[in-house]
Amino acid sequence: MPNASTQARIAKALIASVALSSTLLIGGTSPGWSLSISHIDGTRMAQAETPAAPAAPAAPASPSVPAAPVAPSAPAPSPDASSAPSPTDPVATPAQVQSSGKVEIIRDLSKLPAPVARMRNLINEAAATGDIERLRPLAAFDPAQMQVGAEGDAIEAIKSLSGDPDGQEIMAILMDLLQTGAAHINVGKPDEMYVWPYFVGKPLNKLTGPERVELLRIITAGDLMSMEEGNNYNFYRIGITPTGQWKVFAGGD
Repeated sequence: MPNASTQARIAKALIASVALSSTLLIGGTSPGWSLSISHIDGTRMAQAETPAAPAAPAAPASPSVPAAPVAPSAPAPSPDASSAPSPTDPVATPAQVQSSGKVEIIRDLSKLPAPVARMRNLINEAAATGDIERLRPLAAFDPAQMQVGAEGDAIEAIKSLSGDPDGQEIMAILMDLLQTGAAHINVGKPDEMYVWPYFVGKPLNKLTGPERVELLRIITAGDLMSMEEGNNYNFYRIGITPTGQWKVFAGGD
């Protein structure tokens, strides 16, 4: 038989075993014990006793950012009228003058304004002398307005256009131009002007028989045929302002 000491140890062990069984049957709440039992029995008891962590709330949806409004495409720029050749230019070509639709043909020179008629007569008289220097005090134009490549001395530039060294051919042409009627252009505008010959303001295919003869006093038949291809007069022309200033002496288109 076991001795008294051994019996005492066995009794203590039985008491501890009974206490442990009672705790398990009663459903002990000690967290330490529960965790130990779950490890002994597996994970099911721990999962049953440990509450699941609440699911993290879903992040609020970001408010949709409205798309930036698309700027309407700019309309194609209309052609800038200021960049187009202007029929109101003091040295506008015959084609531009005709297209302006503001041309008055004056065949009766007695109807010219007095300042214009006076300057016309002065140019005609100076040209008839054969001395080109007589034109100098009458000229009120600049190289840009002349369109004949004048740089510096405008009268010398006019003289250089002549087939002779003294400029007398050009003076004869001036007289021929001034014997015709005038085209009154840009009426009522700041650059209003009286231009010789009047053919500047009339398409060549609109000329009458007598008018063609008048034109042939200034140019040759060959020149006329060439001009008819463009239907415009493109020889020399003279421009005088309503105030009687000789502003333009130009040639060609």
